[in-house]
Amino acid sequence: MLVFFVIAIIFLALVYLHDIRQTHHTILRNFPVIGHVRYFAETWGEYMRQYQYLPDWAERPFNRMERSWVYRSAKGVSNLISFGSEAVPSFIFRNATFPILEEEQKSYPGKMIGITEGPGTCREPFMARSFFNISGMSYGALSHAAVTALSRGARLGEVYMSTGEGGLSSYHLDGGADIVMQIGTAKYGVRDVAGELSEERLRVVAAYPQVKMFEIKLAQGAKPGKGGILPGNKVTEEVAKIRGIPVGQPSISPNRHKDIGNLQELGVFIARVREITGKPVGVKFVLGDPGFLDEWFHDCAENPAHCPDFIQIDGGEGGTGAAPEPLADYVGLPITQALPYVSAMRYEHGLAGRIRIIASGKLVTPDKVAWALCMGADLVSSARGFMFSLGCIQAMKCGSGRCPTGVTAVEPRLIAGLDPADKAVRVARYAQKMREEVEIIAHSCG
Repeated sequence: MLVFFVIAIIFLALVYLHDIRQTHHTILRNFPVIGHVRYFAETWGEYMRQYQYLPDWAERPFNRMERSWVYRSAKGVSNLISFGSEAVPSFIFRNATFPILEEEQKSYPGKMIGITEGPGTCREPFMARSFFNISGMSYGALSHAAVTALSRGARLGEVYMSTGEGGLSSYHLDGGADIVMQIGTAKYGVRDVAGELSEERLRVVAAYPQVKMFEIKLAQGAKPGKGGILPGNKVTEEVAKIRGIPVGQPSISPNRHKDIGNLQELGVFIARVREITGKPVGVKFVLGDPGFLDEWFHDCAENPAHCPDFIQIDGGEGGTGAAPEPLADYVGLPITQALPYVSAMRYEHGLAGRIRIIASGKLVTPDKVAWALCMGADLVSSARGFMFSLGCIQAMKCGSGRCPTGVTAVEPRLIAGLDPADKAVRVARYAQKMREEVEIIAHSCG
């Protein structure tokens, strides 16, 4: 009996040493030995669920089928399935009787954002090479290791990434990725001591060659009508310095830009940022009142100097940021309703060649991304999809700073489990697989 006990101890010690030294699985590095329970359950779950009553599509906010597709894509594992589909689709793509031959297939050619002639021109338009990109996630909300991995992965996968409202950090610049600098309601990263837009700091940010565009955030899907929320325990000295706020105090952004209270002021702000930076300027918002969109697009057509180069329409079904539950659940149109309306209004006002549409809001799998492109989006961006590619397990501890995978953690021990070099490759694989499978859908439809 003693021999078996000794063997078991030696075996567990070897497993422990293996787990803390490997870099592929954050859960095992942060929770050696016991972390294998999760991977066992994940591996054998599909076989055991035939004896249970919880189907693969029952979890929220992202079900097991969606997360598994992202995990497999990021790891470079086959996404082929057997024995038929488990999906219960709300839409389908009409396949062509004679699909495109493989030797005739063409990849996405890229789309130019920004114009060089007429009112509202920018000196440095941006060619978006990928139709699928990384949406805004702030440093502070994400750990430095996660942001570093995303930046490096974006470069490898040839996608751009948004800074989120927390400002531009060295970790965003680390990988050399194309960057979209978001200007939130608190103007973190480009504000003066009074909290107003600093033209000097704006020029400094625009001077980085990696910064390709600027995005004025009016609202995000998680909390339309309320500003960003970063708990005080996540406002470290470095985060506070970048944002220009006190260490350890909650970072609460205003619920809107204090200097943008109507369409005219919005247009003036867009033109001002574009003139200072020389780069494309867009607006991120959540659609609530359709009448606003009609008035805005009419103003853009009448006053093209105030027209944004792109708009990011975010679905009201929630996002990565901490948010009051009523706002996340019940405020703002979901992307399935908002995107078709935005696309139709753009066409009605003759702005299809002027304004690019970027769609976001739980668009993490090829079916949903392809749907968005069919509905009129020029590009799609995702935050939570790329979090899954980093190893996020939907533990729902983002605001606590104790994320077990290190993605949104504050504790150094947990962050150390996330290896940026390994996860950068997974980020790139996810982006590449997304493009590949969306193109498969397109080619099958002719």
